[in-house]
Amino acid sequence: MNTISTSATRSKVPQFSSDKDRWQAVLDKDERADAVFRYSVKTTGIYCRPSCPSRPPKRENVAFHSSTEAAEKAGFRACKRCDPKGPGLASQHAEAVANACRLIREADEFPSLAQLAESVKMSPGYFHRLFKATTGVTPKDYANAHRADRMKKALPKWGTVTEAIYEAGFNSNGRFYADSSKMLGMRPREYRAGGVGNTIRFAIAECSLGSILVATSEKGVCAIHMGEDPNVLARKLQDQFPKANLIGGDAKFEKLVAKVIGFIEAPQIGLDLPLDVRGTAFQRRVWKELQRIPAGKTASYSEIAKRIGFPKSARAVAQACGANTLAVAIPCHRVVRNNGDLSGYRWGVDRKQALLAKERKAA
Repeated sequence: MNTISTSATRSKVPQFSSDKDRWQAVLDKDERADAVFRYSVKTTGIYCRPSCPSRPPKRENVAFHSSTEAAEKAGFRACKRCDPKGPGLASQHAEAVANACRLIREADEFPSLAQLAESVKMSPGYFHRLFKATTGVTPKDYANAHRADRMKKALPKWGTVTEAIYEAGFNSNGRFYADSSKMLGMRPREYRAGGVGNTIRFAIAECSLGSILVATSEKGVCAIHMGEDPNVLARKLQDQFPKANLIGGDAKFEKLVAKVIGFIEAPQIGLDLPLDVRGTAFQRRVWKELQRIPAGKTASYSEIAKRIGFPKSARAVAQACGANTLAVAIPCHRVVRNNGDLSGYRWGVDRKQALLAKERKAA
């Protein structure tokens, strides 16, 4: 029997035990209630999920049922719009977006919005809104980010930049070169050569959280990493740009490193540095929002998602935090789970906890 309410479910969603609560869930189209009950409408003879996108019926015509079987036993048939016997709209939408992402990744040329929408049997406008709400980026931005990744992999393999451009799925040189610096952090030929021609200054020092590496490009600070072993930090930087001109910092540069360490030890002094931020449009939007969180305060992944206008993209926000390479300058340590748990941290949860403790004490 397809009984909807289970003990495991009750621990994760509200009980919706009263008819008043259930009716409110129907009005709110609360997807959490889909795991608890179904409702039927006597004037139409159908039963639905609480999250059914149809216009709510009149309250006097509605009855509630504990399962799909109970609703059908009472003589009602399933709604074709919300498919209460199937996996549900949320699952259908997630599957549709996943299929579209797979189509983008596997295509030689980026499919048009109309082609993507047709592949998942949706209108272009509805699909575009759904994709953006689910992933945090538009289909075009997702495709560009994927092509940028393919470009990074293709550049070292092909004889010319032009060959790599078409191998990565760009159908014109102009379209690639317009955003090449943002995607690669340098000119394509320089990236293809492993960073040759680029000068990156760096220094490694010690602080209360262990070893810290600070590196700068011509544009600003491009990496702040923390760890236990200075040699490991240096190898990571060298692996990223094997042919770049890596130079140990001079006395002037060491003042910059001291500034970063000073901020870690005394957060109240603040940190104002020119940054060379490299990432997708969505990542940069998340990172900019993180910089607005005051020292000593925290925000959840869901809260950040809402602030940047993508309330359903908490997971994408978490991924953007994980991709951050500028520790403390972009304070991803100030982002926690909804229940306040620290969650993960690229440089170790213990460091995240220590940073927050220092900031709270200073505040």
